[in-house]
Amino acid sequence: MDDDRPDVLLTGLLFYDLVLTGLGRPPTPGEEIWTAGMGCGPGGIANLAVAASRLGLRTCLATVFGDDFYGRYCRDVLRRQEGVDLSLSRTADGWPTPLTVSLAVSDDRALVTHGRQPPYSQDALVGDPPQARTALVHLEAEPHAWLAKAAANGTRIYADVGWDPTQEWSKDLLEQLALCHAFLPNETEAMAYTRTDSADAALGRLSELVPVAVVTRGRDGAVAVDQLTGEYADVPALDIDVLDATGAGDVFGASFVAASLGGWPLAERLRFAVLVAGLSVQHHGGALAAPGWHGVESWWRSLTDPELKRAYGFLADRLPADVGPPVHHAPVTPPARSC
Repeated sequence: MDDDRPDVLLTGLLFYDLVLTGLGRPPTPGEEIWTAGMGCGPGGIANLAVAASRLGLRTCLATVFGDDFYGRYCRDVLRRQEGVDLSLSRTADGWPTPLTVSLAVSDDRALVTHGRQPPYSQDALVGDPPQARTALVHLEAEPHAWLAKAAANGTRIYADVGWDPTQEWSKDLLEQLALCHAFLPNETEAMAYTRTDSADAALGRLSELVPVAVVTRGRDGAVAVDQLTGEYADVPALDIDVLDATGAGDVFGASFVAASLGGWPLAERLRFAVLVAGLSVQHHGGALAAPGWHGVESWWRSLTDPELKRAYGFLADRLPADVGPPVHHAPVTPPARSC
């Protein structure tokens, strides 16, 4: 395409993730449990950045790195290994990169995080945002000024929302959807914010507020409505063994954006996002679990189930001619190298 804009603009807090898997059950106070698996790598906003970049999207990330080992390592992985544009990012002297330990148990995980608020806000990092084809954002209770600027310059906003620790689920947050092209909450969040009791009811309410509404439902798949095309889609999840669910929602969002930029029908966009997110939970961590086009093609080529072959038959025409090399997954420990 004759379009030199970034495909995706991102900003948010970056973490260094340490993920432990194979626990079987959570530890109890005073108990030591040995794990069967471990991985480390960039997390937080990096989950979206890596997932998007691995699908061939020009990805611009505005975040803050600490001037410590974790910050240097995450910057190196994102810039050199994953090809993410970090021109809007900054390194903060004396500020420790936030660290999260994720305990993956069954299909879910528990998180323990150490960190401080970064010395630069999202608005300070982004300033007057560059024109981008899309922006992927996490909506927060306090709106960010850059979001309205990005929407005004023609950037299509794809938004999700995090868990509300107050559990008040203020409807005021939904006012920000006036700036958005799409909203992709999970089932719990969608029902809480819309005061409904089912994913379909929440979807109906959200579709009145934003052109494209998506509600993810974990092992039950996802449902979506596109008011611009009049499409409705209800897609089941894949039957995949979950190693680590960290970042799966972010991988879903980045994949949905990639398919949307390709102009795919809603059902294909949703199936693709469900697939890529499903493949990601087979590996450690959030960011480096994203399969990219190589992982998608490998799954498609090895597929023998005739029903899935029909459902995902569109991939035969959607896979790029060059899917790239196999992706790097999360190492047990980061290599000792200069950043």
